[in-house]
Amino acid sequence: MKMASTSLLHLLLGALTLLISLVTVRGESPYKYYTWTVTYGIISPLGVPQQVILINGQFPGPKLDVVTNDNIILNLINKLDQPFLLTWNGIKQRKNSWQDGVLGTNCPIQPNTNFTYKFQTKDQIGTYNYFPSTAFHKAAGGFGAINVYARPGIPIPYPIPVADFTLLIGDWFKTNHKTLQQRLDSGGILPYPDGLLINGQTQTTFTGDQGKTYMLRISNVGLSSSFNFRIQGHTMKVVEVEGSHVIQTDYDSLDIHVGQSLAVLVTLSQTPKDYYIVASTRFVRSNLSVMGLLRYSNSRVPASGDPPAPPPGELVWSMRQARTFRWNLTANAARPNPQGSFHYGKIVATKSFVFSNSAPLINGKQRYAVNGVSYVNSETPLKLADHFNIAGVFSTNAIQSVPSNSPATVATPVVQASLHDFLEIVFQNNEKSMQSWHLDGYDFWVVGFGSGQWTPAKRPLYNLVDGLTRHTTQVYPNSWTAILVSLDNQGMWNMRSAIWERQYSGQQFYLKVWNPVQSLSNEYNPPDNLLLCGKATGRHL
Repeated sequence: MKMASTSLLHLLLGALTLLISLVTVRGESPYKYYTWTVTYGIISPLGVPQQVILINGQFPGPKLDVVTNDNIILNLINKLDQPFLLTWNGIKQRKNSWQDGVLGTNCPIQPNTNFTYKFQTKDQIGTYNYFPSTAFHKAAGGFGAINVYARPGIPIPYPIPVADFTLLIGDWFKTNHKTLQQRLDSGGILPYPDGLLINGQTQTTFTGDQGKTYMLRISNVGLSSSFNFRIQGHTMKVVEVEGSHVIQTDYDSLDIHVGQSLAVLVTLSQTPKDYYIVASTRFVRSNLSVMGLLRYSNSRVPASGDPPAPPPGELVWSMRQARTFRWNLTANAARPNPQGSFHYGKIVATKSFVFSNSAPLINGKQRYAVNGVSYVNSETPLKLADHFNIAGVFSTNAIQSVPSNSPATVATPVVQASLHDFLEIVFQNNEKSMQSWHLDGYDFWVVGFGSGQWTPAKRPLYNLVDGLTRHTTQVYPNSWTAILVSLDNQGMWNMRSAIWERQYSGQQFYLKVWNPVQSLSNEYNPPDNLLLCGKATGRHL
């Protein structure tokens, strides 16, 4: 009897241990493993054979379809003849700027070597993309889509579409990326792009069933050109912009600027046939366009009639549309609580900055600058220099909080801020060209657009109730854009022009978000496989 009781006790303990282990396993977010090999290949996106960057033989690269809080383990093998990095545009890398994949945080992956990225889509949903951050590789490809889906049981504020279509749209050059880079290095500027591509092609067809609703996830993956997107005979309901659920509004066409992403719902409610899809450049003298087809599965009729025309006007029309994108306060995002439960408009800014872009000549070469300072890369990533207390790598007083009339200079600037600061940032654009600004590690509230010069008197115009949150915002020619940022993510974060020529030639800097108390609740330790280079070579983690 005692032996039977003891056996029963052991059996119960074993079952309890198994149950606890199952709960532990199920409580941890899933891990997803990838191996990507980066190579060159020859294809003809615009009808002329040229060298492009392939990932696992694909152009564009593989699509990352993941779920909120998934852990991504991605082994990247570099088979190019140059050092290489990928950055994950819009993925916040919570407490983990070690994985951001830009030259200020990571040593590049040398040819014929590999590096394993380890990051999490922590508390995010939405439409994003990745691309190369090194040299001028972005002009050769290496980009792809990242789609982050909601966890099961987390509601979304629209009916689940039948399927998703990903549209990576951007301008494209026939010229080799190394030639373009040499042109910039010698102090020149880029020529106009040669064309536009949708998913790496000039002709693309998307097929769906009549009466069904589909999601189109659209990203501007180009180097320099804003575009307007439209579908013949169909409206588009915008439901998500870079991870934020928005007030759902129907549009005939949409302006999408460099580095931006959004998701729309399209219902195939028309007569079965083929319909034109059009993207055409905006705010440039040389207009380019690319067409695709939306095909009803029961269609036997080719597309006909004129393709849909772009909207009338540019700046006024586009700025008015931008103001219609508003945060859906009652909808949740990645978490079940409503987005609007964070009342950003009631928080007093702890610091204010005005960042003005410019295009100075420095030592006879065309550069681009922020408040008169043109960024130059260091051989030592700034994050490593900061971690190892290596002096002389970056400057914390080069960029002032407001523009000045001092002559433009070159430096490696870092703007310092404290964890939990709340920033007001105004992007002032006194040039005739469209600007696009991106911040790694964060999204921010876009609270105001305006023409001319910003002054403190413009603050009453801010939207302090339901401003859109996103990671990349446009700044119109001779205009300003105001954003608010809650600094809740410690690390070294790149703030840059998304227009790649300007980024490459100096229109960027790093934002150091810091707390003097070292804690894993604020920031993760460097990964065991961290690459070391420059003055950090030989250091011990």
